[in-house]
Amino acid sequence: MKKTGIIIITSLLLAVSCGQNNQKETAETYYQTHQVQLSDRTLQTEYSAAISGVQTVEIRPQISGMITDILIEEGQSVTKDQVLFIIDQTPYKAAYEIAVANVKSAEAALSTAQLVLESNQDLYEQDVVSEFDLMTAKNDLVEAEAKLALCKAEEVRASNNLSYTEVRSPVNGVASMIPYRVGALVSSSIAQPLVTVSDDSRVYAYFSMAENQMLDLIQQYESLDNAMKQMPAVDLIMSNGSLYEHKGKINAISGTISETTGAVSIRAVFPNRQHLLRNGGSGTVVIPVERKGCIVIPQTATYELQDRVFVYKVIDGKASSTEIHVSPQNNGTEYIVERGLEVGDIIIAEGAGLIKEGTVIKTKETSAQEAE
Repeated sequence: MKKTGIIIITSLLLAVSCGQNNQKETAETYYQTHQVQLSDRTLQTEYSAAISGVQTVEIRPQISGMITDILIEEGQSVTKDQVLFIIDQTPYKAAYEIAVANVKSAEAALSTAQLVLESNQDLYEQDVVSEFDLMTAKNDLVEAEAKLALCKAEEVRASNNLSYTEVRSPVNGVASMIPYRVGALVSSSIAQPLVTVSDDSRVYAYFSMAENQMLDLIQQYESLDNAMKQMPAVDLIMSNGSLYEHKGKINAISGTISETTGAVSIRAVFPNRQHLLRNGGSGTVVIPVERKGCIVIPQTATYELQDRVFVYKVIDGKASSTEIHVSPQNNGTEYIVERGLEVGDIIIAEGAGLIKEGTVIKTKETSAQEAE
């Protein structure tokens, strides 16, 4: 009986020991790794933008008077030289007619002065009139010429003023809301324009870029001019969150950096044939940034500590924390590493935040190509 009991106890101990060994084998953790290699990436960076028509004109009258007719509707498309408003023409027509009459009177006076001078010249040669009379006739002619010139200038001004009673659009575009109605008294000094016309057949998207990002672009394309010429087309996300169907092009970059914001102003132009985008609107410009031959790692391989980014290198089979510097531009799933890693380094690909310094790493190695 004793021998039987000893055998049973020994068997139980062996079973327990084997079970513990099996649990240890089951509990072993394998870490997925990533071998650092060079690759190419196209990242997208978003910038808040203000939308403006390529030309926006506030239209004010050039003369004073009462509005007698409004010939457009609010929000209507208008063409260059189209008449938008009529200002009371009665006083300006009268002034023009008076100016025309004054010109005719001055022309008659000039003709008379010429005849008198010619007559006095003949009489002077015959010693009938004195030299004083001759000089007086010459002066009268000069005065008549000056008066005619003055009357013609008044005629031109009166004609212009009469033409200004028809307020025309200087550009093609779309009319804004109209704050005035028929009967309103207006002048060139009114605070609010009669109407604002915006040419939005194309629109500008104005946005700002940080100085360091601008320097990256210049270094990438070797010059500011090359950057504008060679940069790829940009996208626009409209204020409702949808992607605008037409691509745009950056066509202007400020030559100075704002002292208050430290940013550079940039302008992109987009076609707007359907007039979907409106002057005064907003959106988000999306700029693709191409990086060639760079080190790219998954964001899951990193952890942050006090605004610093770290990864765990696998060195001699153990985890070694290493600080890295990454580009601020990323696609949300990957980082481009500027400093801290070299081609061929092995890093923990997932769960870096759960690992401790010196942890023994048993790996299921995955190259960067396999990860892709």
